[in-house]
Amino acid sequence: MTVLFATRRILGIDPGLRVTGFGLIVSIGGRLQYVASGCVRNTGGELPERLKIILRDIGSVIVEHHPTEVAIEKVFVNANPQSTLLLGQARGAAISAAVLAELPVAEYTALQIKQAVVGHGKAAKEQVQEMVRRLLSLSVAPSADAADALACAICHAHGGEGLHGLRRTGYRVRRGRIL
Repeated sequence: MTVLFATRRILGIDPGLRVTGFGLIVSIGGRLQYVASGCVRNTGGELPERLKIILRDIGSVIVEHHPTEVAIEKVFVNANPQSTLLLGQARGAAISAAVLAELPVAEYTALQIKQAVVGHGKAAKEQVQEMVRRLLSLSVAPSADAADALACAICHAHGGEGLHGLRRTGYRVRRGRIL
């Protein structure tokens, strides 16, 4: 009996006005494989120009790598409302690139992403980088922004619920451990 698994090409995006991280993975039957990652860098300029660069460069990543789905980190509310609004606009530019390519977009909070990849929502950036390196069998950890984007894609590949998604399959989870 042959078992066929759907191949999912997931583009994860960690939005930012100065640096937008992206990471692409392939998920086949629960196995994850690294494809590509990197950053869209904005070195200055007015807001419309920065948003144009994000839209254009994420669009180029989509054209080059042909993802089937996109996962993006949700904006959290900063102490500075202006920063939150600007980050939301960068996020909107990245989502627009995916929508223009007619790709489905899923959204996850930083807490959900860290929970899915590290096992707890208060993980440090270095922990996320190391777990991404291990989960994707990379020789070196990716940069922080690329690792966050890859972590977002991994979260989506695992159903977006981390270890708590196992509860529906009959496994129990206590303190981040599968029982």
